[in-house]
Amino acid sequence: MEFNKEFDASGLACPLPIVKTKKALADMTSGQILRVISTDPGSVCDMAAFAEQTGHTLLEQGSENSKFVFFIKKA
Repeated sequence: MEFNKEFDASGLACPLPIVKTKKALADMTSGQILRVISTDPGSVCDMAAFAEQTGHTLLEQGSENSKFVFFIKKA
């Protein structure tokens, strides 16, 4: 999937992946897509909840090279 910006949260523990994802999205315009990479297993539930609570869209989530990958579309 194509994306406009990437944020690598590898090695960060909860709640930092969400906090830094929120900051990364703040610099983006509506409709742009952020790719987030995380090693924190808790981020799987956290990203879905974050997107729902903030109005952003979690387009896709999966894993790649033992890391979790999320594509979030800014509201």
